[in-house]
Amino acid sequence: MKNETRRLRTVKTTHIMITVENDQSPIRASRLEFSSFPTFPSLSDKVIPSQFPAMAEASRIFHSTLFPTLSLQLSKPCYNSHVYPSLSLKKAPRPVQCSVSTSETKSTSSNATQEVPWGCDIDSLENAEALQKWLSNSGLPPQKMAIDKVAVGERGLVALKNIRKGEKLLFVPPSLFITADSEWSSPEAGQVLKQYSVPDWPLLATYLISEASAQKSSRWCNYISALPRQPYSLLYWTRAELDRYLEASQIRQRAIERVTDVIGTYNDLRLRIFSKYPDIFPEEVFNMETFRWSFGILFSRLVRLPSMDGKVALVPWADMLNHSCEVETFLDYDKSSQGVVFTTDRAYQPGEQVFISYGKKSNGELLLSYGFVPKEGANPSDSVELPLSLKKSDKCYKEKLETLRKHGLSTSQCYPIQITGWPLELMAYAYLAVSPPSMSKQFDEIAAAASNKSTIKKDLRYPDIEEKALQFILDSCESSISKYSKFLQASGSMDLDVTSPKQLNRRVFLKQLAVDLCTSEQRILFRAQYILRRRLRDMRSGELRALRIFDGLRNIFK
Repeated sequence: MKNETRRLRTVKTTHIMITVENDQSPIRASRLEFSSFPTFPSLSDKVIPSQFPAMAEASRIFHSTLFPTLSLQLSKPCYNSHVYPSLSLKKAPRPVQCSVSTSETKSTSSNATQEVPWGCDIDSLENAEALQKWLSNSGLPPQKMAIDKVAVGERGLVALKNIRKGEKLLFVPPSLFITADSEWSSPEAGQVLKQYSVPDWPLLATYLISEASAQKSSRWCNYISALPRQPYSLLYWTRAELDRYLEASQIRQRAIERVTDVIGTYNDLRLRIFSKYPDIFPEEVFNMETFRWSFGILFSRLVRLPSMDGKVALVPWADMLNHSCEVETFLDYDKSSQGVVFTTDRAYQPGEQVFISYGKKSNGELLLSYGFVPKEGANPSDSVELPLSLKKSDKCYKEKLETLRKHGLSTSQCYPIQITGWPLELMAYAYLAVSPPSMSKQFDEIAAAASNKSTIKKDLRYPDIEEKALQFILDSCESSISKYSKFLQASGSMDLDVTSPKQLNRRVFLKQLAVDLCTSEQRILFRAQYILRRRLRDMRSGELRALRIFDGLRNIFK
């Protein structure tokens, strides 16, 4: 299976914390910048840009309408985060809850998910011809690409003719977009959700289910029939599978949070809307499994179109394009042709698969939303989150904790490390963690630099404690490496007791994804470990040489 090819996805997930916001608060969205990496002396001359292609920026807008207000207070380990406005339902001013009871969580997370009664297999071409015919009849112009099988378990768009570099393709008209303004086959359902001012994401998730259940009476019948019954996503891993295969990776916690938020959002809709209108929203149609499916579709296929003022939409046909780490082209609305297009950044021969980029995402983020891991070393944007924590034995623990909280941080933080380096914020956090009481006046400055809320990035330097700070990072790095090593060593003997062929095939597939992810993340940590050890060795050998020179001079003067 080609790891670098999967279908169109643009959503980036986050770590979150629920806060209370007034029901009438305006929608706001902000993004924690993936800060430029310092030119670390022993690491790399490369500087990682902080801006993603426009397509990748969809993440911060997508999440702006999904869940209740989620604060930027990162009291759970996290670095890449977004602010989620409240799911403001006008008739219920209380804050929306994104939590579920223990019994609900267990029943949902411990059992394998069920397939919905619509859609098709992930690699099926059975509905492709009907989809293409419907699209053509609905205004899609003649295409230079067609849907075809491109690998085991894969569908994609392949070139029918020679395609030049720099050529615009697709031209999907707005009449084929699914947006929050799309017409409902069940007008009553749409009116109720509008009445409660349900934001775009929950509204679109409900819309998909409503249209899917309408079957042939929905204008989107051919499109929905071509969607996968079970989208690739960590939403479809059980809690036991997440714990078993992703224990070493920080992406496990992010997956748990995502599942919890989807469950909480569904429960909130069910209690506050669906239960009041059972004839319009029957539970046999609008239930947890169908919402898991619809959110899976949104996470993997919804795109933000910058040239349409950030409108989010499902774009049939365009969402059949797969991702490659080797291309940088992305989707957007072209005002001159009045359609969604992308511009190729390479030439394609007939029969070759055509790719776009889903954005500069780590392997963990790609697995989280899209269910695949690129082959090792293929993703230049790959990163691993390194957890750092203050020690409670620190004499200044309380003072440092208060300072961190002041800047929206906590005693436990995760920062991304790439093969080329790490962000300035990570080094600042390390400085704070090892700083002595004599530096208490600098605590606020250091904590501010450890947070990315400031628009000005400070490359702080404290030579007196730099060695301790680097050792602190190295210790955290080696602790994480040991967790990966433990899992990878044990993975070979996992699941040998499984006798059901279907269950075994699933576990083998999930385990391989986990092994691929952990191998790529451990590789980055090994690189960081090597650089840190070398840097510390150089510092300590330099100090030793200086001490010897000083002793020699002292002996001369004696």
